[in-house]
Amino acid sequence: MRPLRYSINITLDGCCDHRAGLADQETHEYAAEMLARADALIFGRVMYELMESAWRLPAESGTLPDWMADWMEPFARTIHAAKKYVVSSTLDQVDWNAEFLRGDLGPAVQKLKQQPGNGLYVAGLKLPLALAELGLIDEYEFIVQPRLAGHGPTLFAGLSKYVDLQLVNQHEFRSGAVALRYQPKK
Repeated sequence: MRPLRYSINITLDGCCDHRAGLADQETHEYAAEMLARADALIFGRVMYELMESAWRLPAESGTLPDWMADWMEPFARTIHAAKKYVVSSTLDQVDWNAEFLRGDLGPAVQKLKQQPGNGLYVAGLKLPLALAELGLIDEYEFIVQPRLAGHGPTLFAGLSKYVDLQLVNQHEFRSGAVALRYQPKK
C-alpha cells in the first residue's frame, strides 16, 4: 500500500498563507525532489487552481514570468509533469494531467492508496483536514519558516480529535527553515 503524505509550509506562528513563506532555491529543490518521488498529487479545488495558475504556463512555455527566479523552473517542470487528482464539487472540468477523484472521499482515497507505488502527496488546508479526520494521512511534513506572519489561515482548524504524532525525520535548511516529518502514533 502506498502512503499518503501531507506537506505544507508554515510560519512559526502557524500561518499557512503561501504568500507568508520564504521562497528560496534550497526549499524549492527539496520540494521538487519530494514531488518527483510521488506517484500522484491530490488537490482540492483551491490548491489545484493556485498551483495551475502559478506553475503551468512557465513549464509549458519555458518562459518564466518576471516574478519567477530561474531556480524555480525545475519545480515548475516537476509539478507540471505530476499526475494529479482533484477533489471538487464545483469544477466542471480539469486538465493539466489531472482527473477528478469522485465518490465518497474516504473510499476513493483508500482505493488510490491500495495501488502499488511510491506514494501520494496532498497539499492545502481543507482537503488535508478531511483526510486527517478520516485517519488517511500516513505522514505529515511541516516546513517551518523562520518568520512570524501575524495573520492568515492555520492548520487543521476544526479538527474534531487529537492526532498524536511522532517525529521521524527533520531537515534543516540554510535559511533557518526546518522540515519536520511526523507519522501518526500507532
